[in-house]
This record gives sequence, C-alpha cells and structure tokens, in this order.
Amino acid sequence: MAKMLMKGNEAVALAAIKAGCDAFFGYPITPQNEVPEYLSRELPKAGGVFVQAESEVAAINMVYGAAGAGARVMTSSSSPGISLKQEGISYIAGAELPAVIVNMVRGGSGLGSIQASQCDYYQATRGGGNGDYRTLVYAPANVQEAADLVMEAFDVADYYRNPVLVLGDGMIGQMMEPVEFGERAKRKLEEKTWAACGTKGKRDHNVINSLRLDPEELEVLNDKLQAKYEMMEKDEVRYEMYKMEKPEIVFVAYGTTSRIVKNAIDLLAEEGIEAGLIRPITLYPFPKKAFDQIPQTAKGIVGVEMSEGQIMDDIEISNKGRFPTKFYGRAGGVIPKPKEIVDVAKSMIGGGR
Repeated sequence: MAKMLMKGNEAVALAAIKAGCDAFFGYPITPQNEVPEYLSRELPKAGGVFVQAESEVAAINMVYGAAGAGARVMTSSSSPGISLKQEGISYIAGAELPAVIVNMVRGGSGLGSIQASQCDYYQATRGGGNGDYRTLVYAPANVQEAADLVMEAFDVADYYRNPVLVLGDGMIGQMMEPVEFGERAKRKLEEKTWAACGTKGKRDHNVINSLRLDPEELEVLNDKLQAKYEMMEKDEVRYEMYKMEKPEIVFVAYGTTSRIVKNAIDLLAEEGIEAGLIRPITLYPFPKKAFDQIPQTAKGIVGVEMSEGQIMDDIEISNKGRFPTKFYGRAGGVIPKPKEIVDVAKSMIGGGR
C-alpha cells in the first residue's frame, strides 16, 4: 500500500479502523480532536459505531459496557480528559476487559495549555485510578509508529484482557508525516467466551464485574492481575538502543523528545563527543534491562522529558546507582532545544572538548 501524508491524529483514527475497532466513545478536547472528528465520519462507513458522549466520564463507561459485550473498543482524549476517565479505567482493568485508550498529552497541571507535553507519565505508568492495576503503555515517536502501535494495542488488549494506553503528545497528534498501512503480524487470540453478549439459551450468563466483597476472593483477583503484569514484563518490553556502542553520555527519552535528543547527539558528534540514546517504546513495562547494556565508557545518564522529571524515578530504579544521573526538561508545553540538551551533556563530562 502506498504511503499517505497524514496528520498524527488522523493516522491514529485510521489505524483503529484497520485494526477492526467496533466502537469509539469520546468527548472533544484539544489537541486530539481530529481523532474523533475522523472517526465520526469514517468509522460508520466501516460498520462501526461512533458516539460523542456527554462527558469523558460517560465515554469511558460506554467503553466499559461495549468491551464487556466483546467489542473492540477505543477512546481518546488529552490530559484532563484522561484524568476524568481514571475511575472507569480502574473498573475496566478490575473487570479484565480489553480497551484501547489514546492520550495526546497537553501541558498541565489543571487545564494548563493546549501545547505538547509529557507531564502525564506518572498518570500513565502508575495508574491514576484506585487499586493495584496497571496498563501497558506505548510511547510512539512518530506518526508511523503511532499508527503501528495503535493497531498493536488492540491485539495486546485482547490478548491480556487489559486496557492498553497509547501515550502521544500534541506534536505527534498535529504533525504530518508519511504513513503506510501494510500487512502486519497478528496475534493468535482466543474467542471471547467470557463476554456478556447474549446467551441465546446455550450457556450460563457471563457476569462482568470488578466488585468482590469477599476479601479473599478479591485477593485472588489481584494476584491474578499481578501475574498478568509479570507476563507483560517478560514478553512485551520494547525499546530502541541508538548509537550505544561506546557513548560518553547516555540519554533516556521517549516520544517526540527522543527525536530532539537524536539531533543533540548529532551536534555532540560534531564536537567529537560520542553520545547514545535509550528510547523506551513501552513506558510500562519500563525497559530496565536496557540499562544493563550501558557500556563502561559512559560517564553519566541524562533523562530528557517535556515535564519536570517524572521519568527519572524509572531511570534511577533501572540504573541501580551505576552511573551519575541528571535531568533536563521543559514544562508547560515548552519544547526543549537540541543546543540546550547538548549543554547539559557537556556539563556532565567537564565541558567536553
């Protein structure tokens, strides 16, 4: 299939259709509005259902209901809208239902701004709702990857019976890049015999619920969920190692920030300083094992994020105190510049050469 020049949000929407999305429920918020706009026009043509809910709270509970009936279902929003969905996401995880949730992050806290940001890292990787639940989190770095990961997210959600989050940002949602929708590997998925989709008198009723009033019964469910997350850590971790042969400085960045870091690495190379990048593609599970591959040539690790440093907790855990660490970020929707990142790296190695 030929490549198409598409805005990120529209590529995400088309990817959902090509992945077999049966229903989308959402509510408008900038900078992801092109996702529901595209789906409102194109999803019904593909035989799917589009509903603009009366609120984000209503939308996520519609997702809960449709997922419980066995549908492939998705919602999208941005930052404060995702905050409103957190109770529903916890319910969906507790009821062991598959769903795809897209967050095109904007500057916060509160209503903040409509500019690109990465300030929802904690919310995405730790879970903003109640309980011990987790969601697998993908962080695309370009429009093609956003489309690919959305399609993958539907299969992964069905495979684990768990919500999957695709964490983008305003830049990915709004930029235009070539995208190709070709053949892709699909997971072998079991029939949804657990779904509450009508019995037709052929079987007992399925009950979809996250309520467990017996504490021992609830503990059994939580242990089952933890075993599921351990499987994700074993089988679903994805990351990129970029120019990591013998770096003096190792950057850790994800999403569009990783592209800025790659520019900084090129600038450092012009000054004779070798630098590399660990780019997490899954933010949860975080690629801890990638840090075991850092060569001893490294003099330090620099985490770069469009935030006040939320990724640093995972960097410190994964680093295990082996190398000095430093954070550089811009917040509120301000985008870091390659030269700023270069200066931080040079400060770690005594000003460079």
